[in-house]
Order: sequence, then structure tokens, then C-alpha cells
Amino acid sequence: MFSKTTYQTRRNELCKRVNSGLALFPGNNESPMNYRDNAFHFRQDSTFLYYIGIDDPNLTAVIDLDSGETILFADEFAVEDIIWMGSQKSFKEKAADAGIQTVYPLGALTEYLTEAQKKRRSVHILPPYRQAQVENLRSWLKTEHTQQYISEELIRAVVAQRSLKSAEEVKEIEKAHGATYDMHVSAMRLAKPGLLERQIAGHIEGIALKRGAGVSFPVILSVRGEILHNHLHNNVMQEGDLLVNDSGAESDLHYAADITRTFPVNGRFTLRQKEIYEIVLKAQTEAIAAVKPEIKYKDVHLLAARVITKGLKELGLMKGDMEEAVNAGAHALFFPHGLGHMMGLDVHDMENLGEDFVGYDAEVRRSRQFGLAYLRLARRLQAGFVLTVEPGVYFIPALFAQWKAEQKHKNFIDYDKVEGYLNFGGIRIEDDVLVTEQGQRVLGKPIPKTVVEVEEACRQ
Repeated sequence: MFSKTTYQTRRNELCKRVNSGLALFPGNNESPMNYRDNAFHFRQDSTFLYYIGIDDPNLTAVIDLDSGETILFADEFAVEDIIWMGSQKSFKEKAADAGIQTVYPLGALTEYLTEAQKKRRSVHILPPYRQAQVENLRSWLKTEHTQQYISEELIRAVVAQRSLKSAEEVKEIEKAHGATYDMHVSAMRLAKPGLLERQIAGHIEGIALKRGAGVSFPVILSVRGEILHNHLHNNVMQEGDLLVNDSGAESDLHYAADITRTFPVNGRFTLRQKEIYEIVLKAQTEAIAAVKPEIKYKDVHLLAARVITKGLKELGLMKGDMEEAVNAGAHALFFPHGLGHMMGLDVHDMENLGEDFVGYDAEVRRSRQFGLAYLRLARRLQAGFVLTVEPGVYFIPALFAQWKAEQKHKNFIDYDKVEGYLNFGGIRIEDDVLVTEQGQRVLGKPIPKTVVEVEEACRQ
């Protein structure tokens, strides 16, 4: 945990941002894997961690937005629990560590909320994302229609606070990067033709478990790099394959890192691989350099798209006016996703609160254009944001076949030339970037990224 002052300050700020009533924050419960006593690894709700900091299941907190009082609802451990888990701090002690003085049994929550509602006090909740949370809210609030309690005012207040990372939060993200550096460099050193992907994926997940709270999301590691979120690890790596490794660790306090590197399984890029790689690298480095306060991230995304289209035109894969091509969305055949997303306690930070609340606002609305519509963060940047910068170039046979059949953007795409690349796969390069008052800072120890650096790392 951080100091109690950190959590008290966060809660006090929330009380200033939301007019009145009660903010109800259910923590997560354990989730059965295949029967009740065999649970998935527990992960606390990130907003609960942000305001309360206690990393245990079966807890709920209420912040009285008028008085500023915080109440933790928790059942103390019984002897039967201690037999299986060992001695634990009491929840009264844990609450005190977070600056919370009042602890009630969990069974008292329904009556507490009922009494508050009798006094016509508003109850604010965030959108639940687990069915167990939904069922608990129905029970506590005595209604089947919990949707009415979801508070846009609370959502906007939480997003405003969690978007701006403090120095101690950035330090935690960089701790996660320490493990993530080892994950990526180890993958480069270990990969070779004949190995199964899972031999690398399992090794780097072990590094995340040794160095912190595990991975911040399921490892994406595949020679089928054109599949953007490929969690299957059953391919045998072959001579000439490129391996995309999109993975990151969590710190002990659950702050995330998220890095992607693409490298040749045999340690040497072919000329064709090097040409595409250099295009993606140029798009990424120019996009990072453009990051600064007040710039719209949508504009940074489009900058990366223009670099990619220019490079692909030089290879003969695209044609015509590249500014017009980007405006029309023709680049999305090769770059069909957004440039990046916010990061913090969640690898896609606060996505459970609604992506449009996190990445968009009244000034910047989501596009409906294919590719651009997937941009998770588009609004103006502020100092304190932590975000990913992750352009890519992919050759996706199914998407190619559909666009070619429709002759979509035929003025900008040379389909005959592109067809020769359909066994290429994909390349993505990603770093995590802090927006500073002066511009930006790439977080963590630099992970090999240039062609020379990557090939050298693969040889070690």
C-alpha cells in the first residue's frame, strides 16, 4: 500500500468532485475456476485499490461524499480462515493503514444503504463488470435494476483523478517495467527455430510472477503477428518467422506495464522484414516525439498513419496521394487499430468505466471510420497521462480478401503487390510514455528496438 495520506487525499478530492450522496465501491470477490474452492488468482478491483488500497476479497467501501467519512464493510477472519491462510492483520488494522476509522460487518451494508435511501440520499456506483458484482448490488440496493444507480458524475470524477498519475504511481509503473524489460530481452535471447511459442510465453510469465504480481494481461506472443491479440501459443517457430511479443508485468501494487517488440526467430531480419520494420519504427519514434500536453492523441495517431502510408508507398504497396489515403482510411488495411491507450492500474486504464469517458470528450468524438474507430484514446493529452504508443503494419489475409473483392480504396492500394506479402505476418512496436509538462518521457529502461539492437539482443 501507499501511505494512508495518499488514500485520504484521493478520497477527499473525490468528495470535492461529486456533489453529494454516497459513493459505493464493491471490491472483487474470488472467482471460481471450476469449483468454488479452486479460484482464479485474485485480482482486486482497480478503483477500489485506488481509493481504499486493501488487496483482499469480499470487501466493500462507502465514501460519504458530504461528510467525507469512509466506511469499510468487511467480515473479520475466523479461526477456520486462519487455518488455511495463516495469521492475518485484522481488517480494522488494514483499514487504519488506509486512513479509515470505521469498519462494519459486510452484513450491515444492506441496512446502511436502506437507511440512507429513506433519507433520500443518492447512491452512486460505477458500471459493474462481473456478474457477482451485479448480484451483490441487486441484493444490497434491493432492486433488479441497478442501472439507475450508475452515476456519470462519479464516472467522470474517477476518470479525472485516475488519469493523472502521481510521482509515486509513475514509480510503480517503472517497477513493472523492470520485470517487463527482463521478459522481452529473455524472449529475444531464447527464441529459435523449432521451439513452441508456449516455451517462451511460459518463461516470460514466470519472470512477471517472480518480480511482481504477475502479468498485466495474458501474454500475446506469436509468429502469427497479423492476429492482433493472439493468445494461442501452440505454433512451432520456423526459420524466417517474425515473433511478436506483446506482454507486460504488474508491480506488487498492481500498476501495469505494456510493451511490444517484434523480432526474427533466427536473430536476423530479412531485407523485406527490415523494410517493414523500419517503417513501423519510424512511425513509432515520430509519434512519441509528437506527444506533449494539449495535442490531440487522434492527431498523433494520424501522424503515425501518414508515416506508414508514405513508407508503404515507397515499397510500391500503396499509391496516389497519401494525405488523401489517410483521410479516406485506406491505411487501415495495414494499420487497423488505434495508436494506443491510457495505462495505470489497468493495462487499458479505466476501460471498465467506458472507453468514451476515458479517451474521448465533448471536443473529440469517436470516428466511425474502420480502423480509426478502434482508437481508445483520442482527446487532448495532459501532463500526468501515461499512455502507450504502438503502431503496427500487418498483412491480414481475410481483410485483404474482403477489400480486394470490394475494390475498396483501389486508388490507394496496389492489391497485386500486397498479395505477395500475405504470408508476412505483422510487426508492432510499443512503449509506455509519460506526458510531462515539457513533452514526454519513455518509461523504463530502454528495451532493444532498433534493427541493430534487436539483432544483437537475439544473439546474446
